[in-house]
Amino acid sequence: MFWKFDLHATSHIDTLLERDDVRLTDIMDEEDVLQECKAQNHKLIDFLLRPECMEDLVTFITQEPSTDVEDNVKYKYPNISCELLTSDVSQINDRLVEDEKLLIKLYSFLQNEPPLNPLLASFFSKVLSILIGRKPEQIVGFLRKREDFVNFMIKHIGTSAIMDLLLRMLTCIEPPLLRQDVLNWLNQENIIENLVDMVQPSQDEDRHSNASQSLCEIIRLSRDQMFQVQGCPQPDPLLATLEKQTTVEKLLSHIFDKEKNESAIVSVIQILLTLFETRRPAFEGHMECSPRMSNPSFSVNQSILEAVRPRLKDFHQLLLDPPKNDMMKTTWGVLDPPVGNTRLHVVRLVVSLLQTNTPCISKELIHLNTLGIILDMYFRYIWNNFLHIQVEICTAVILVMPPFTTDVQLDAEQENARESILVRHLFQKCHFIQRIVEAWNTNEKEQVEGGRRRGYMGHLTRIANSILHNCDKGPNGLQIQQLISELKVEDREKWEAFISGQLADTNKRNTVDLVNTHQIQSSTDDEVEFKDSSFHHDSSIQQVKVAMFEARCREKIQQFEDVGSDEEDIWDEKDVTFVPEAQRRPRSAGSTDSEDSTDSEEEDSKKDVFEASNPNSEDMEVETDTAWSGYSGPDSNSGTGWADFSNFSPTSPNDPLMCNTPVAMETNIEKLDPLGVIGPLYSEENNGWLSPSVSSSSSVTSKGCGRSKMVDESTCNVQRSMTDTVINGSLKETFSLTVDAKTETAVFKRVLKSYRSEKCKYTMEFPNGPREEMSNIEDAKLDQSAMSSDPAVNGPA
Repeated sequence: MFWKFDLHATSHIDTLLERDDVRLTDIMDEEDVLQECKAQNHKLIDFLLRPECMEDLVTFITQEPSTDVEDNVKYKYPNISCELLTSDVSQINDRLVEDEKLLIKLYSFLQNEPPLNPLLASFFSKVLSILIGRKPEQIVGFLRKREDFVNFMIKHIGTSAIMDLLLRMLTCIEPPLLRQDVLNWLNQENIIENLVDMVQPSQDEDRHSNASQSLCEIIRLSRDQMFQVQGCPQPDPLLATLEKQTTVEKLLSHIFDKEKNESAIVSVIQILLTLFETRRPAFEGHMECSPRMSNPSFSVNQSILEAVRPRLKDFHQLLLDPPKNDMMKTTWGVLDPPVGNTRLHVVRLVVSLLQTNTPCISKELIHLNTLGIILDMYFRYIWNNFLHIQVEICTAVILVMPPFTTDVQLDAEQENARESILVRHLFQKCHFIQRIVEAWNTNEKEQVEGGRRRGYMGHLTRIANSILHNCDKGPNGLQIQQLISELKVEDREKWEAFISGQLADTNKRNTVDLVNTHQIQSSTDDEVEFKDSSFHHDSSIQQVKVAMFEARCREKIQQFEDVGSDEEDIWDEKDVTFVPEAQRRPRSAGSTDSEDSTDSEEEDSKKDVFEASNPNSEDMEVETDTAWSGYSGPDSNSGTGWADFSNFSPTSPNDPLMCNTPVAMETNIEKLDPLGVIGPLYSEENNGWLSPSVSSSSSVTSKGCGRSKMVDESTCNVQRSMTDTVINGSLKETFSLTVDAKTETAVFKRVLKSYRSEKCKYTMEFPNGPREEMSNIEDAKLDQSAMSSDPAVNGPA
């Protein structure tokens, strides 16, 4: 947040605070008042901490705004006041807690008659909650002095913000001793009994719902706390009070001994469902525990079951005669009566009771035939999936629940002989198998006649598969097989035909082949044979797309090649053959390492270029020319820099130069352009451009260069000379090569002419003769400052 770094512009609030007559509402009208408060604006905080300002802030959130104010700005100041008081500024929190008058004024909001203004109640609850979290000792001490605090909380429990405040007191107090002290205090104030009394038919639905939710949250929070803090020295007093048999009996009496009220019945059943919950861990790292574990954190208190068992007949009666509900029109017909929320919650309660696997509860349900009534509802209300899923869970619990355990030690034969009375009741009394087959056939008949598929068919498929699974692998498998074998022959044949025909076909259709391929079979442990799969099709499509893309790219490139085909392509590669330098002369003793490294880098760069040339080429011309056909580059096989004149022949049949003696020549010319800034050189004889690479230590010839030859027949000193002149701006550069066949020597000269002069030194080294140094051939000066550094002009360095 940028206010932490004080990067914001100066606020208008500072200007207002300099006035003596500034009011709190003037400050609250500023848009950045909350921002400045959180930024710890000292002037603003000092202003808010004034006694009259703090009192006005509390008044805004505890008193109804004037009726004269427009509705769109009616709760503007209460909202801003709440945000300022809960901005978590330590000075404001300290002032609220230290000034008891402010706390009394804040507490006075609970003294209003119900119903409370829900918006102001949310402001009040938010302010008091943050004070409980920041200053728990002081706030708890203040509230305990108010003898009517619990009564006010119960009185306004129909307001959701007050219910949230009550739960905050159970969750926001972190010190264990203080939390335990608060639990004992609330229990002494009979808060559980008062909440139970709120679930009466005489109370409204808001009180029913909020009281029920408060009790359910107290149960869950207390059990989670007991699980997390193992070996807690003191039990949770609120949970202990809730699990008492007298408390549960009082709850049940509210809904059965008085008029039927669906809201009260549903609220009580929700509390019972929470008490019957088999607790799961509240944090990760622990496995889910089964409902039959002996751990007190997960088991159902026996006193709860004892209180519920006498009321099973009343719950059974609710299935037969629920609270009156109006007729419900649906898209497919009229429901009269509909299932209703009451009967749906009763079915959920029966499922929870079955999961406890308590003999007395199971026997009572069998005696009442409650399971038969539930199955009747399943097949009657064919579109209520909320009911269908609960019935499916109910049957699954019965099939997987092992027989009752007894305290008497049984041998192996007696253990196998034990059976589940619920399973026998389900198959014999409820005609479970027959009703499944009948419902399936009825559905198929209706579909053949053009009707819809019934809404419970998916759940019915799962129920039938559950029977087959538990018949083979379940704890009651032998009993289920025995019960099926005891069916009438006709019923058993229908069941066998059903599972081998209709059910098998349905399961086959419901099995989705995700990859649409054959099963992969392993021939050996180290070799897997992969069959054809659908990936081949996708791969082929991808390859086609790639081929189309490449073809399109070639088409586009061809368009550029076709344009201007009559002109010379500047990017066209030419057959250029470079001849590398021969072995350099030994370095002087004063050479430095940096020079060595520089030369080494230059040689490496040249090597790459030379390697790109054709090693078998016997012609070093840029373009074909017969004049120098006898001169070839270095022999790639010998690895030396010798010039081979074995194939040197005269340009005419009368040329007397017939010497085939090889001449080894090495030239070492100091570069005049080490940075490569010299541009292309102009040849006056050819009126063309020559790359500056001709000035390197390797001999390069180009088409159009002027040539001359000289033969001294009188002295039998046959010589041959070739020259080339290139002009580049103010620089005139002449190259000459003279070959003496008799003495087997070759002389290479390079002459530079310019307006300024500089000595150039050429060193020629012959393998069979003395070393000759030529200097001051002609004063020349390469004015590099006048050369262009553009690579496009200069060409390659």
